[in-house]
Amino acid sequence: MAKSIRILYIILRLVLGGFMIYGGFKKFETPNPQPVEVVQKAQKFTAAGHHSTLQKVLYINGAKQTGYFWQVLGICELLFGFLLIAQGTGFIGALFLLPITLHIFLFHLFLESDDIGELLQTGFLFLTNVVLVLKEKDKWKHLLWIKPL
Repeated sequence: MAKSIRILYIILRLVLGGFMIYGGFKKFETPNPQPVEVVQKAQKFTAAGHHSTLQKVLYINGAKQTGYFWQVLGICELLFGFLLIAQGTGFIGALFLLPITLHIFLFHLFLESDDIGELLQTGFLFLTNVVLVLKEKDKWKHLLWIKPL
């Protein structure tokens, strides 16, 4: 039983790490659009009924327009994904990925809630990340609970 649980945790680390590495590489796949292109794309969705699409377009392209945030996010996904997959650094990778997977899940929950498949996938990734961090609670629980003198 214990061996099968260890194998399950390894599989979860590989799945989450693989998704993060894939997402990190995808961030560098296409060049950032010019501001005029973003405005033109956003104007296509200003009609009634396209409010959520407009929000997604503006949010993602706003992150790209900073000139650094989209790339930093990609680098973090790559680095933390590799840390998660590596044997000795899995916990630190899972810990550092926690705010990223939470953000991805909340993005899909609030801006893309109509796509149930994406919502379930990102929810699974966030839940997997939480499970991987909680698995190692003995390494960090002393930071939260103060022992009486």
